[in-house]
Amino acid sequence: MKNRFQDLAGLDLYQNRSKVKWIIFVSSLVISLSSIYYTNTLVAELKEREKKQINLYANAMEYVANNSDNLTFIYQGIIQENHNIPVIVADSYGNPTGEYRNINFKRNATEEEIDKKLRKEIIRMKADYDPIPLYEDQFIYYTNSELLTRLKFYPYVQLSVIIVFGILAYAVFNQSKIAEQNRVWAGLTKETAHQLGTPIASLMAWIDYLKNSPVWEENKEVIRELDKDVSKLKMVTERFSNIGSAPVIKQENVYQVVDEAVNYLRPRISSKVDIKLNSHAEEVEAMMNKSLFEWVVENICKNAVDAMKGKGEISISIVKESEQFVHVDISDTGKGIDKNMFKRVFYPGFTTRQRGWGLGLTLAKRIIEGYHRGRIFVYQSELGKGTTFRIILRGATEASTEFKSEPVFIA
Repeated sequence: MKNRFQDLAGLDLYQNRSKVKWIIFVSSLVISLSSIYYTNTLVAELKEREKKQINLYANAMEYVANNSDNLTFIYQGIIQENHNIPVIVADSYGNPTGEYRNINFKRNATEEEIDKKLRKEIIRMKADYDPIPLYEDQFIYYTNSELLTRLKFYPYVQLSVIIVFGILAYAVFNQSKIAEQNRVWAGLTKETAHQLGTPIASLMAWIDYLKNSPVWEENKEVIRELDKDVSKLKMVTERFSNIGSAPVIKQENVYQVVDEAVNYLRPRISSKVDIKLNSHAEEVEAMMNKSLFEWVVENICKNAVDAMKGKGEISISIVKESEQFVHVDISDTGKGIDKNMFKRVFYPGFTTRQRGWGLGLTLAKRIIEGYHRGRIFVYQSELGKGTTFRIILRGATEASTEFKSEPVFIA
């Protein structure tokens, strides 16, 4: 029975979240474009209807002007009932004749201001539609009603609202998911630390017993190695206790911390893997939690050993980039990583090993970016030649030599 995370349906969805996001984006785009198309079709129909209404308006005015009979019902029923469409009657030179409807003026406007406003509106109307010929060399200028104008921009307002709502909903959902993940991580790690505490204390007592027993002289090396492993288990328990709490971040010598992690790893990995620690500044210091940072180095180095199939070289370089930042580059001679996988290697559950859980690099990212407020990423990689991971730490400062980091997690 398969027991890896990626065998779970939920994690498959998580692994393909970029594709899911694109599907949601494309679906939203199709819905939005359909809405815009439908609204524009409706606007075109209303525009044609208003044009017919203006033609009727013009014919009514012409008919009233050419007939002296009592045609009050035409004037009131057609001309005076136009409460929506802005119209201005003007001569062939664009001079307003004084007949207009639905033009807004400021309060207490003078005749000069009204005439100026009408002329400006005529220019704007002429740009929108060709004027309709009336009687005695006069024309009716018109433009869209306020309702039609608002309807024209409605789909874009609707689209903006959908986008804003979508962004807010995604942000809230994402934060909720991250908070839930953090609670699971914190609870799991603290429970693990609690469960490990009792057997470790017992093992430490047994080692003390063996050191004081007659078998000590004959088994010194074995007992010492056991002591180292139990001390390591104690450190691992401390690391798990730190996850989800606020570990102390203080000024540490980067070279010494990395050197201790490497020295512990060397006898516990393949003898065909050579680990080299290169540094031109062995006194470089940075802000870190020693126990957690050693965990990051170990995870990356173990991944490198797997990528090299137990044979190759790991090179670790420490560089003081500036007073603010220290770079730690960890390179291997393994199979390399494809460029489109640079970010995915940090996703929970992502692994290329048959029995891997895919949590090592996820923990490394959380520790560096969540607690140390630094960065970790694939600096460079070439298929068949190897990979370099870069860790960026904040340099030690005189103003802040020790502080407690907030338990911030990076999804």
